[in-house]
Amino acid sequence: MNPFLSFLLRTSIAIPTAFTAGLVSLFGFHVSWGLSAGISIAGGIAAYKTVGMYTNSQFLKQHRLTRKEYRYIKQNLEEGKRKINRLHKALFTIKNLPSLKQRIDLLRVTKKIYKLTKDEPRRFYKAERFYFSHLDSLIELAEKYAFLSTQPKRSPELGLMLHETQRTLDSLSDAVEQDLYHIIKDDIDTLDFEIDVAKQVLENRNSAKFIEENRRTK
Repeated sequence: MNPFLSFLLRTSIAIPTAFTAGLVSLFGFHVSWGLSAGISIAGGIAAYKTVGMYTNSQFLKQHRLTRKEYRYIKQNLEEGKRKINRLHKALFTIKNLPSLKQRIDLLRVTKKIYKLTKDEPRRFYKAERFYFSHLDSLIELAEKYAFLSTQPKRSPELGLMLHETQRTLDSLSDAVEQDLYHIIKDDIDTLDFEIDVAKQVLENRNSAKFIEENRRTK
């Protein structure tokens, strides 16, 4: 569940629970105001945590993950987000206008991969090549390219190095697009299947309609 929505749900249950617990202890059991306040706070905290445990359990069940698996994925997603921010900074430090669109597209794809794996954590297992290999290589090359592109003097060797670095970045950009395709491949296959089924249903309906019209004209 979205963290903000989860917080709203917990709060919307915890506050009325705390209020009710306080009133019941104060007027139902005639305890002191101080003790009633303590019971109210304890009741609210207990309700907040209980709802949190329930929503987390449902989230894990929905995505077919164990708590251990989700901790592993969440830890790597947090690290991945820091790396993407670092890549963003490096790519927009590069002083090369012709490659600007390519860099924007690259960031768009990396952020799409991150969003998909954050919203549906089980997809992370299909994105491990991106998080553990391609992303690190992109950062290293982008930072090197950004550093070299800011040098005031351009020797032939430096120009060649910049060219080779750009070519490697191009290849990695293609690899990242393939990573995205790999992550959503099952969705594409499912959509293809559903389209085929829908086409078959339409063909059957049209055939039945044609047969019925011919029968009526006889």
